[in-house]
Amino acid sequence: MIQCIFSLPSIFRWNLNMSRILPAVILFLSFAAPGMPPLQAADWSQFRGPSGNGISTSTDLPTEWSAEKNITWKTKLPGHGSSSPVLFGNQIFLTAYTGYGLTAEDDGNPADLRLHVIAINRENGEITWDVSVAPLNQVQKITKRIVDHGYASGTPACDETGVYAFFGTSGVVAYDLKGKLKWRADVGEGTAGFGSASSPILYKDFVIVNASIESDTVYALKKNNGEIAWKADNIVRAWTTPSIVDVPGGKPELVVNQKNQILGFDPDTGKKLWTCEGIQDYVVPVVVQNEGILYCLGGRSNRSIAVRPGGRGDVTKTHKLWEVNVGANVTSPVFYNGHLYWASDRGIAFCLNAKNGEVVYKNRLPTGARLYASIVLGDGKLYITTRDSGVIVLKAGPEYTELARNEI
Repeated sequence: MIQCIFSLPSIFRWNLNMSRILPAVILFLSFAAPGMPPLQAADWSQFRGPSGNGISTSTDLPTEWSAEKNITWKTKLPGHGSSSPVLFGNQIFLTAYTGYGLTAEDDGNPADLRLHVIAINRENGEITWDVSVAPLNQVQKITKRIVDHGYASGTPACDETGVYAFFGTSGVVAYDLKGKLKWRADVGEGTAGFGSASSPILYKDFVIVNASIESDTVYALKKNNGEIAWKADNIVRAWTTPSIVDVPGGKPELVVNQKNQILGFDPDTGKKLWTCEGIQDYVVPVVVQNEGILYCLGGRSNRSIAVRPGGRGDVTKTHKLWEVNVGANVTSPVFYNGHLYWASDRGIAFCLNAKNGEVVYKNRLPTGARLYASIVLGDGKLYITTRDSGVIVLKAGPEYTELARNEI
């Protein structure tokens, strides 16, 4: 496995084909200016960035690259993975797995599975440390569905206290920034056909984990020891990563988008504050917010809902702003200048008017691109990482404009 650094706004991994997963970290050459420490970009500390919105504030980002152009380094990794790397200080953290499930036909012993957290020097690509744990509960047998993403799908979260990773039925692991294991927590042993995919987020002194698949529960674990601070039960068919959202004139809320309902919680106590009628199917995409409005996508039927947070009780009639029959099954959107942008797993790029949900454009991506990765916005450009056609770059605007196709 090869880890590559390119001069782009964020971080991705993608499948090059159905049987092999090639990870790629994407960073910024524009920060390696003379007289400055290299790669002084903002920390990208969790899935979809520090605010969970998939937006980079960096500028002067490149549009084109290749195997010979704009690569600063590449590093061989110990195993497979489909999570996103994260950045904190001078380190890149990512997950991988070895020992079992590298192909759909693997008839080895699931007990041989090892789940890795890896630290890489951001400046030169050297692996600083690589630590691993054995399974905590019975491992879900590898299938064609699971091999698409494997056993290291959740993106880690990090801050000055350490690195936190979620491995589904193998629990949550916490390491300090030097790779020493701090604690490990079991959050359930339930499985589903797609495997596990949610990522942890950090809030104050908590690691918040959506273990809907493993135990129908969202947990807030204490950063220092992994003990349960609070938990919220009856979380149904939600592969999504939770979101901390701002409420105009109020305190932040934790939002979880699940089958049939969008849920709002007090992130300090786990108390359920409000519910809103949601998507009538399982949910994967992350909720994004802008100026007091939440945008929620999901379901095989591909639906989108806009709702205001901050209510109490059932807010379906008072806080739901619109609902439309377009959306995404897996990928998450970004908000930019009054519009929502995303690319569906079927390879179709969408732009919606965020005020009313009207479709501004709907265009099939070139090369028959398929994707699970969420779109990233940076420097006025939309970066779409596909499973087998590289990265497609679009201009961020209400008119579909392709800028580049970049393959590695």
